[in-house]
Amino acid sequence: MTEITSSQKQAELLKDQGNLYFKKNRLGAAIEAYTEAITLRPDVPIYWTNRALCHRKRNDWERVEADCWKALELDKKSVKAHYMLGLALLQSERYEEAVKQLEKALELGRGGKPTNYMVEEIWQEVAKARYSEWEQVSGPWLQRLKELRKFCEKALQESYENTAGKVKESKGFLNVGNLDDILTATGKVDTSMQADEAKDKRNELNLELSALRNSYQDQLQTLSKVFEKVSQQDIPGEIPEYLCCKITMDIFRDPVITPSGVTYERAVLLEHLNKVGRFDPLTRAPLQPDQLVANLAVKEAVQVYLSEHGWAYKSN
Repeated sequence: MTEITSSQKQAELLKDQGNLYFKKNRLGAAIEAYTEAITLRPDVPIYWTNRALCHRKRNDWERVEADCWKALELDKKSVKAHYMLGLALLQSERYEEAVKQLEKALELGRGGKPTNYMVEEIWQEVAKARYSEWEQVSGPWLQRLKELRKFCEKALQESYENTAGKVKESKGFLNVGNLDDILTATGKVDTSMQADEAKDKRNELNLELSALRNSYQDQLQTLSKVFEKVSQQDIPGEIPEYLCCKITMDIFRDPVITPSGVTYERAVLLEHLNKVGRFDPLTRAPLQPDQLVANLAVKEAVQVYLSEHGWAYKSN
């Protein structure tokens, strides 16, 4: 029992020493101190996350990942371990895994202190990861759509031109020019009766060509609408107001509703209550922190919107 207590004390001293080295940016010495603490007490997760933080400062992401996985084996609720693991996974562009870890860190962080600076930092990394994940998929997808649209437009144009040419040919001439051109092409230049026949022929041809041209234009418009509809979710636009905080105008992350029926971002509203006064910012009605209720309906709506419009993560 005395030996265990002694190792605990020695490990804590080494951790404190490592913390001091870290503050002075002596990362090599800090890593050595944390490593010695881990050797004495490998079952303490904070020693692993502290060493991971040193590796992070050195951009040694493989070691960050290894230490964070070990910390999470010991403590599945370690916010720092989930967070730094997410960052490490981001570096290797494993976006889906990174987002999973970062969102877990965000969930655990909000459960503690929702106004904590680390919650904001984690959210920014979640947004970055989600945006990168969207960009990785949407970029090539939009390019393929663009190429396909050009191909379809060209195919419609060729079809229109070929059909128009066949119609002209079936009428006995390929040039729908002025009347003299048509009369010359048909060899009818003698009498006014022949001229009338040529006019009728020209009018008939013009009607058919006009109908073809209108059909072609309609097809182009329909094609444009189809491609706009398909690509709509991947083209940045305005986020609906009901999904944004009334104070920051940013999309909600952790929305809460007041007794007055107004929804705000939790951290922003708590800061208002603590620094400005205990009242609703819009209605001015008296308001206490314990009166805030999570707006789960809006939160779900935001999650659905972001899952369909990954570009919206960049707006924050």
